[in-house]
Order: sequence, then structure tokens, then C-alpha cells
Amino acid sequence: MKSLEGKVAVVTGAASGIGRALALELTRRGARVAISDVDTAGLAETAELCRARGSAPHSQRLDVRDREAVLIYADAVAEHFGTVNLVINNAGITIFGTVQDSPFADIEKVMDVDFWGVVNGTKAFLPHLISSGDGHVVNISSIFGLFGVPSQSSYNAAKFAVRGFTEALRQEMLMAGAPVGVTCVHPGGIKTNIVNNATASTGAKMDGMQELFDRFLTHTTAESAARTILRGVTGEQGRVLIGLDAHVVDLAVRVLGPSYQRVFSGAAKLLLRPLTTAEAALSKR
Repeated sequence: MKSLEGKVAVVTGAASGIGRALALELTRRGARVAISDVDTAGLAETAELCRARGSAPHSQRLDVRDREAVLIYADAVAEHFGTVNLVINNAGITIFGTVQDSPFADIEKVMDVDFWGVVNGTKAFLPHLISSGDGHVVNISSIFGLFGVPSQSSYNAAKFAVRGFTEALRQEMLMAGAPVGVTCVHPGGIKTNIVNNATASTGAKMDGMQELFDRFLTHTTAESAARTILRGVTGEQGRVLIGLDAHVVDLAVRVLGPSYQRVFSGAAKLLLRPLTTAEAALSKR
């Protein structure tokens, strides 16, 4: 896909953050957009911003965990526009918590949104992308799809799964000679609401963690991330890393191998102390 002009692009999780930035950047580049999210208020704001830029977006509330709804949505978008060229499976959540402290329900919720949401979106739209003759799938993994992080086991599991799923899909499309490009994206720290909206399985207060991420770990704007992702699409890149931190982590893991876990766990022990069970109990008093 060398140009986005006139193409039909679908973005999930478009109510804020990277999803909203993608919708606006796609609109700026002349694409026709279909946007969705479970946050109807935020989604309405994104739609209004698109309309202010001369676009007429297809906007609909969608829970990516609901497979039947996603299948119906894909057919509705294809019928509305006549075709679908680009799907960006962006919707995602996180819940902080150690493996020991995390209830099964929290782990399942993260996997349902962050992994199965990607699977649902990919499979629902793939026939439409193939029939378009010029299609592309973008699945958003994470820097946490490159290395493991204490307190993020479920998010790690989902994002590693997205990476494997997407890399396998890319090979399948290449083997079949299908007219569909496939890109897996690994954003580092991005200035979005994912941490601000996060909860902790232990019930620990998240204020300190949010401040930590905002001050030290989020250096890339959502707008910059969106531009990088779309360069990956038009450049037909199979893998896109966003932010210096993503590049550094990718290199470190390659160089250090499994020993990175011992190196990183020392720093993580200091950063994530508020999320331990003992301190969570104290924080509630």
C-alpha cells in the first residue's frame, strides 16, 4: 500500500491515544475511516474531530471481545464503504498485578481484549482485505511484546501472542501471494491513557505508577506514533518499533539473551514496590 489517499481504514480503540491520532492522521492523508471503541463519549469526540477535517467517518461502539459483533461490524463497514483496505487492531487495556496476586478473571480480561480482540478483528476483516486487492493488517503489540516485565504477566502474554500471531500471518500472506501486507507494531512509552485507565489486581493505588510513567517512561506522543505506524504501512514494513526505548530494549534483549531478566528485575523491584500485596494492604488503610 504505497498511498493512503482514498483508502478505507478501520481503527479500533479510536476514542483516545494512538487510536484517535491514527484516525486523524488517516483523515489528513485522505483516507476514509471507520472508528470504534467501547468509550462512546471519547469516540464521539474523535468522530467530531474527523468531521472538522472534512471527513465523514463511520463511527460505532464496538467491544472487540464480542466475536459475533466484530464479524457483523466488518461486513457492515465493507457494505458502507464498498471495500476495506486497512485494519488497525489497536484496542487494548492493562491490569497491573503479579502472577500470584492476579485473579484469573483479570488475566482473562486482558487476554480477551488485547489478544482475542486482535484475532477477532484480523479474521473478520481479512476476507475483505484480500478482496480489495490492496489490503493491509496492522496489529498493535507493545514493547512488552519484546521482553517480560514483572506485574505485567497478562499484558506480556497478550502482546507476545499478538507478535507471534501477526508474524505467522505475514508469512502466510507472503506464501499465498495474497495482496495483503502485515505489520506488527511495538510502541514504547507513548503519552496515552492506558496507564491512567489501568487498575491493579491487588487494589493498590495507581497514582504513583501513573506519575512514574508520565515523568520517566512516556516520551513519544500519540501523534508521532501514528505517523510512524503509517510510514510502516506505506513502506510495507513487517515490524515497526516506536520510540528510542523500544529500540534500546529490542537491542538489549538480543544482546543479553535470557540474562536480561536478572538485569531488568533489579530496577523493576524498586519501580513496582507499590504493587506488592503487602504495600497494597497498607495503601488501603
